[in-house]
Amino acid sequence: MKINENLAISDNGFVFNPSSGESFSLNESGRKLLKMIKEEKSDDEIQNLFLADYDTDRNTFSKDFQDFKEMLQQYQLLK
Repeated sequence: MKINENLAISDNGFVFNPSSGESFSLNESGRKLLKMIKEEKSDDEIQNLFLADYDTDRNTFSKDFQDFKEMLQQYQLLK
């Protein structure tokens, strides 16, 4: 899974897709997930890193991460 190269992503979580003209705001969790996806970390690496930093369980994270990836695909933010 790769992030579209033409996306503009700011440090404060603002994402702009110049292909569609759409912009999005991410919270802290979303920023961290998007950064790890952009760094091309595997899903397992992302899960382990996220679980080490946040108070959540593996099942909750897996469901939420899948929802996040589906949202990225829906808005054409992934290649």
